Amino acid sequence: MEPPEDKRTPLDEAEGIILRWDSTASEEARDKMIFDSDRNEVDRYLQAVDEIQRSLSSATINSNDERSSRSSNSDESSLNSTIQIAMARLEDEFRNILLSHTAPLEAESISFGSDPSSSTHSHGQVDDHEDEGSVHDQGLNLNLNLSLKLAQQREERDEGEGEGGDSVADGASSSRSSYRSTSSIREIDLVPSDAIYDLRCIAERMIAAGYLRECIQVYGSVRKSAVDASFRRLGIEKLSIGDVQRLEWDQLEAKIRRWIRAAKVCVRVLFASEKKLCEQIFENLGTDIDDACFVETVKGPAIQLFNLFEAISISRRSPEKLFKILDLHDALMVLIPDIDIVFEAKTSESIRIQAAEILSRLAEAARGILSEFENAVLREPSRVPVPGGTIHPLTRYVMNYISLISDYKQTLIELIVSKPATGTRYGSDPTTPDMEFADELEGKTPLALHLIWVIVILQFNLDGKSKHYKDTSLAHLFMMNNVHYIVQKVKGSPELREMIGDDYLKKLTGKFRQAATNYQRATWVRVLYCLRDEGLHVSGSFSSGVSKSALRERFKSFNAMFEDVHRNQATWLVPDAQLREELRISISEKLLPAYRSFLGRFRAHIESGKHPENYIKYSVDDLETAVLDFFEGYPVSQHIRRRSSS
Repeated sequence: MEPPEDKRTPLDEAEGIILRWDSTASEEARDKMIFDSDRNEVDRYLQAVDEIQRSLSSATINSNDERSSRSSNSDESSLNSTIQIAMARLEDEFRNILLSHTAPLEAESISFGSDPSSSTHSHGQVDDHEDEGSVHDQGLNLNLNLSLKLAQQREERDEGEGEGGDSVADGASSSRSSYRSTSSIREIDLVPSDAIYDLRCIAERMIAAGYLRECIQVYGSVRKSAVDASFRRLGIEKLSIGDVQRLEWDQLEAKIRRWIRAAKVCVRVLFASEKKLCEQIFENLGTDIDDACFVETVKGPAIQLFNLFEAISISRRSPEKLFKILDLHDALMVLIPDIDIVFEAKTSESIRIQAAEILSRLAEAARGILSEFENAVLREPSRVPVPGGTIHPLTRYVMNYISLISDYKQTLIELIVSKPATGTRYGSDPTTPDMEFADELEGKTPLALHLIWVIVILQFNLDGKSKHYKDTSLAHLFMMNNVHYIVQKVKGSPELREMIGDDYLKKLTGKFRQAATNYQRATWVRVLYCLRDEGLHVSGSFSSGVSKSALRERFKSFNAMFEDVHRNQATWLVPDAQLREELRISISEKLLPAYRSFLGRFRAHIESGKHPENYIKYSVDDLETAVLDFFEGYPVSQHIRRRSSS
């Protein structure tokens, strides 16, 4: 739209136009807005204001002349009165135009695509057998029933990567400078171009007349209301830091994901667009006026936006908060370059500083939680053995936790920068395990060493828990189950396996296999000892014969021991089906050949006597069938199932 012609209006005519639109003196002026009228009327009013302003400037110059008359002073007073009326009117018009073209940002207009600046996190395996109820029964001091919640957080994070990005709908305007075209900032036109022209025309005249403060105040009040309305559409509540800290963590978790998505929209779209609007209206009308208007508009909302980030960064630390803190850290880290661009002016430096400080505090909170998590795993005090030697809730929780930690490896690699010296104890406390930095640990990142250390202290804690079992065999089975679970979780997470490395994984695998061997020795050496030849021959000569009484006692001992093992170990549990089958096969490979051989050598001696069924109670097939009852986790009859052929 072309500006009005610079046609000088006679002063009396100009004053008449101004006074005709004096809303304090005319009902018609109160009911109508000039900028809603015919364009010619708008142009006439603006020209009238210009004429009054020129005349006022001339009168001011003349009033400084000692020869000026009283009449000139009177003229100046009249002009001042007229310009005040005009400024009051233009202020109302300015407000009305802004209000007429002010609407909250439509959340539906933002399409959340992939965020090219955010890291990609793959799916780790989350165990399907998390038992929330049994956790508190064990008296744990960690909030271990969060295992299922960890799985949910993983799913939410993966979903967020699919829909929490930063692309904006087709309504985004073209960027006006190269740095904007290459950044993720997407400005949209908040006000139509013809309305911007009118607003600029009014702003020019208000500023020229010395009404800058009034102009900024009107602009700020209207646009702040628009930003507040956009916040409500985006789900951002007015919460102080105290309000946030008083919320329960479950309530906060529900808000954080929405808040992160909204923060991206606010910085990259809403605030950037508000800055563009200020530039369109106020740029070059005075020194930093556009920046002053922008800060007046968004400083309060920006502080409100960052309150949640800041409150969580300084809140009480606990393990379940780590991943949401990392989500907030990642989101803010990605936004920092955009914040620096949008709030580049000196007047908005405090906002840049606040964002950087919050980022630093979030990083420190994450490091603190990891340190406290290590200590919590080491000191977890439950002493009640889990039934059947199955996987301890602590093991499930810790491994799910560090599997999810590995999803954040790019962030944590930067946050964790220290490690213990090679060959030294990880801690000075004699109640903590040694972590020897053997060849398989050399060259690991601090994050990898941290995760390995957590596994080391988990095993250390589990080893202490195993001592609460009265049955040594069950203690070994417990360690086998738990270390095997650790190995499977590492294998099931490509990121975790890559960080920990195959060398250390082999070391873990060796530990659970050693525990399986220790179980078999503790259980079956005694049973197989019954099937030895020593002590059965009389007169010290093989040809002298076999002691039937000793042989009967040997069969009775074997039957009693095997029945006791069968009765107990059928109630023990090996939850991994493949491991359970491998263990049964290993038992059968040792037990059945030994029993078959013993039976073959001595059956005839028993069957030639009285009541042989009291001594030879089971066939080889009976034992083979009985082994299938082991490690199922439920009680069976004391008597072993016997084949019908027996």
